[in-house]
Amino acid sequence: MIIVKYNTEWVNHFEQIKEKLSKALVGIDVNIEHVGSTSVPQLAAKPIIDIDIIYYQVADFEYIKINLESFGYYHNGNQGIEGREVFKRNSVQDDEVLHKIPHHLYVCKNDSEELHRHILSRDYLRKNEIAREFYENLKYQIAEEANQDRKLYAELKQLKANSFINYIIELARSEHLKL
Repeated sequence: MIIVKYNTEWVNHFEQIKEKLSKALVGIDVNIEHVGSTSVPQLAAKPIIDIDIIYYQVADFEYIKINLESFGYYHNGNQGIEGREVFKRNSVQDDEVLHKIPHHLYVCKNDSEELHRHILSRDYLRKNEIAREFYENLKYQIAEEANQDRKLYAELKQLKANSFINYIIELARSEHLKL
């Protein structure tokens, strides 16, 4: 099944991956954030942990890249999204946590627009039950329409869910300005 009910283990999975990544990046000024649907309690999701590594100095990216490569990742570019660099696992280096737990790994500069979108949407969905339920229902509808085809699901989600995500990001920004 593409979408599954929320699983409290997702937080533990994130923490296990974060611990490994922290060891890989020791000495580099970074924060590691759990983002995406698995980071929102009670939100159904694809059971894949989305992670943003946030760095602050432009020069640190090369150190991050080298260190992640030594831990079995390879840099896969930004895949068409500026401000978000994608890292994937290679099939050579095995690790009981990093290979066992499905995850997407992104590296973002702290001022990246894409990072801000990840954080704003996550935080808004965590705080707003109505938005969370609407988004969950939308994802279930898309999954049903995709008929368990992951590629089609991703395409349909891009078309149908992104406008909702853009809407809640704008709501989150306007609420943040009021503070």
